[in-house]
Amino acid sequence: MSSTSEAGWGSRIGLVLAMAGNSVGLGNFLRFPAQAIDNGGGAFIIPYLVCFLLMGIPLLFVEWSMGRFGGRYGYHSTPFIFQSFHKAPYWKYFGVFGIFTNLAVATFYCYLESWALSWAYYSVTGEFTGMNQQEVKQFFTDYIALGTNQPIIFWLICLVINTYILSRGLSGGVEKVAKIGMPLLLLFGIILAVSGITIQAGNSGAINDGIVGLNYLWTPDFSSIWNFDVWVAAAGQIFFTLSLGMGSIHCYASYVKSKDDIALNSMSAGWMNGFVEIVLGSAIIIPIAIGYLGIPMVEEMTSGGSGLGIGFAVLPSLFSNWGAFGIVAGVMWFGLLFFAGITSSLAMGTPVMAFMEDHFSWKRVPAALLFGVMILLFGIPCVLSQDAFNEFDYWAGTVALVIFALIEIILFAWVFGMDKGWKEINLGADIKVPMIFKFIIKYVSPLFLLIVFIGGAPAIWENATKDSSFYGILARILLLFLFIFISIFVYIASKKIKSEKL
Repeated sequence: MSSTSEAGWGSRIGLVLAMAGNSVGLGNFLRFPAQAIDNGGGAFIIPYLVCFLLMGIPLLFVEWSMGRFGGRYGYHSTPFIFQSFHKAPYWKYFGVFGIFTNLAVATFYCYLESWALSWAYYSVTGEFTGMNQQEVKQFFTDYIALGTNQPIIFWLICLVINTYILSRGLSGGVEKVAKIGMPLLLLFGIILAVSGITIQAGNSGAINDGIVGLNYLWTPDFSSIWNFDVWVAAAGQIFFTLSLGMGSIHCYASYVKSKDDIALNSMSAGWMNGFVEIVLGSAIIIPIAIGYLGIPMVEEMTSGGSGLGIGFAVLPSLFSNWGAFGIVAGVMWFGLLFFAGITSSLAMGTPVMAFMEDHFSWKRVPAALLFGVMILLFGIPCVLSQDAFNEFDYWAGTVALVIFALIEIILFAWVFGMDKGWKEINLGADIKVPMIFKFIIKYVSPLFLLIVFIGGAPAIWENATKDSSFYGILARILLLFLFIFISIFVYIASKKIKSEKL
């Protein structure tokens, strides 16, 4: 067994914080509030919570229990976790998605993460001090256009940090970062949320009270509930925010002892993520932006459901209205985003390392280096071109998640069998899981996922057939190559397992 396997998790709180860190990412603070504004405000919380209860929580139960079950047989990545549920050889190739998605998402996610790291640095050095909104926006535009070498430098620093932490293993690296990063994230978030909500019109250039922004965000447009696109957006946000359909939860859970609780652990991580997203994610960028810019401008900035523009190109200039505290606020905001990002990207690296350690006897350091090098090579197009970035984001960060989740819940509830699956969920559970979830996991969640997939099929076809730039086409080729490349390694690993059993 690999060194990472032997180390496992040092404590239950470390596991829960690492799982929560896996879920709590940039999307909690940037994407969620923008999605809410774009999809009915307060009414968005209705489809969001429905999706959370009918798809999010059930899939958390499924992925945690699948991971623990596979770990019982010494498997810590989804190809062979899947095959531990059914011996048919094709299941392990469906499990390839659980390595592919992590690698593909990490290629652009680590670059976003490096933005947060660099913006925290610029906040400390006073780079944004005295800049107005237009100047910060131009700085951001020049930065992502690679106007200097600094984006590359910070990206490489970010890759080195991720690789080093991963090389320290679960308890010695990932868990330690989660125990430091998650409490700091919550502390920074609470301070910024209180500061944003208590903005008063007429003070320091504010045109609205901070509470106006919060009220605006959660003012419901109930007509949006009947819009299918809003439900798709809510389902997509649940996937994005809980890191479902990726394989990272399976990997983390595979290091849980065979009879340790997974029911309460999964619920704890899920609800902690929900708290961060709904409470803190809602109370920072929108109240601050509306406080200083007004509602019409914020509506324009959040059109399309992305908060990147406000988060990076607007907030630094607004923090300057807070005087000396503005520098501290900038460090906390971008430090918060960095902690949210790195706890997620570390989770993306763990399944890759686990696969190489389990089936090719690699040590931690070489396995971590492999992840770092692959993110470097596959990430270059995402750094150089927004088109490549968007292709990786769409195919790996959206489409692959739904496909993988639909496959895994069919395997768990219908192939393995819901009776055995329910027993696995409740094995060693510290809470009594309501029986209604047995019905939901078997019937409601698969149907829900199927509807989302079918409803999104026209958009998938449109994206697959549309013309693209050189970098966009290159990204598609690289994604296909990556999936085939991993599949070949899974095939080789399966041959090794068979030969070892003879």
